Amino acid sequence: MIVAVAESKVDLREALAPYATHEGTPAAGTTALLVIDMQEFFGEMSADTAPNVAELIAAARLAELPVFFTRHGHYDLSVDAGRLAQWWDGDLAMVGTPAWQLVGPLTPQEGDVVIDKQRYSAFYGTELDNILRGEGITDLIICGVMTNCCCETTARDAFMRDYRVFVVADATATADDDLHVASLMGMAYSCAIIKWTDEVVAEITAVS
Repeated sequence: MIVAVAESKVDLREALAPYATHEGTPAAGTTALLVIDMQEFFGEMSADTAPNVAELIAAARLAELPVFFTRHGHYDLSVDAGRLAQWWDGDLAMVGTPAWQLVGPLTPQEGDVVIDKQRYSAFYGTELDNILRGEGITDLIICGVMTNCCCETTARDAFMRDYRVFVVADATATADDDLHVASLMGMAYSCAIIKWTDEVVAEITAVS
């Protein structure tokens, strides 16, 4: 199972400043929160950011924004994992196991949507795009794990589908600081507006 390197050694805001040049506020009435793979499989990695994710979820529900959870899992690695099975030497979450479950404090509530997926992107092989478009969603706030894998691939995929993408820097996590910072830099440069939990909470509360 993948775990995180413990504590941050970089000033994230300072590191991202040269790249985070795009600004914007989530649109009233057409924004959804997308919580990526906050599962027990990534529990140690996401432990430090889980409170921020929970805060975003609570604020989204209060503001009556749609909340979507993704859950990565496989039934048979020889059938449904493709290249991922080789890349990760079979170390993937299996459907129905404790590791596959969403972490307890982040349990979906009635009205939330859970998207089961088998690749990095939450759009690949799922109904996510159809559901979002059916609800008139134009803006996506992305948080969760892993910053440089499922979060980034989903963000880029959303951007290519013409969604406006917000990635919450202190509510995403990955295996180490270098990967986290590099991923956020790349997204800031190419496809996502980088945000922080406190400002997202303030913004979605204000526009609700």
